[in-house]
Amino acid sequence: MRARTGSLEPSLAGERRAGLVERLRAAEPLVAVELRPPRADLAGPDGMDAWIDVYHSVQRLARRDRFVCLTDDAVGTAEEENLAHLATNLGPDAPRSRLVPFLTCKHTREYCLLYADRAASLGFETLVVLGGDRSVGPPRCVPHAADLRRLIRERRPELALGGWANPHRPVAEQVGFMLDRGFCADFYLTQVVSHHSIARVEAFLDEADRRGMTLPGAFGVFFYRSANPRTLEVLGDFFPVPAEALSREFEAGVSPEEVCARTIRALRAAGARHVYVSNLGHRNVERRLADILERV
Repeated sequence: MRARTGSLEPSLAGERRAGLVERLRAAEPLVAVELRPPRADLAGPDGMDAWIDVYHSVQRLARRDRFVCLTDDAVGTAEEENLAHLATNLGPDAPRSRLVPFLTCKHTREYCLLYADRAASLGFETLVVLGGDRSVGPPRCVPHAADLRRLIRERRPELALGGWANPHRPVAEQVGFMLDRGFCADFYLTQVVSHHSIARVEAFLDEADRRGMTLPGAFGVFFYRSANPRTLEVLGDFFPVPAEALSREFEAGVSPEEVCARTIRALRAAGARHVYVSNLGHRNVERRLADILERV
């Protein structure tokens, strides 16, 4: 039976901070944040200002026990390498256990394995390993992300590894991938979903329950700032976007925060306890997230 939800806020004062996998296995709901590093083509003061905003957001979120995922060239636009900047600029007081770098297969094999070495040596505990969009950028160094996770597991067994699932694809296929021993992951994250596609989430969870899958995971939630047709069209190249339904909500005066909160509420009602929220920007991330969670 799927667990239902409780308080949204962690209460860890004076307690040992559990790692991400442990938290995903717990009943208390988890809300993580996904941030994108600044674009690699930002030069001079613009690039420096963007990174300063990222550092401040990461530090504030991590100190409040929020897990923060840092993407790796997630949508085919070259981004600054997340690990190098984090290690250099966050400072010793930023808890590495709360930071979850993403690594795609769209680098050389040597780079990917060295990246895992560096992440472990710098004190990071968790790494999400994804395939990366085949349609843009350089080719993958291995056919599937699971292949890279296996190589990293053999080399750095102390790292908790995350995989990927997509509820918009056939759920039997997706759950089957994760049940395969070759999936080689301790948890999964999903493609972005919406309250307008909650039936896909329910089907995914039902299939996981039916087949006895115990791998913990978190569902992706996108913060739509508006229903700008051009923006939604571009986003639709990377994940399913319910453009017409979103347009109706925004035209009716629903705020971006409420739209996002509706998805989190729908996920919790379906039995999905844990989420990560993307597209919160670089500045005022903590405040924007708080505004969303007040509505959940």
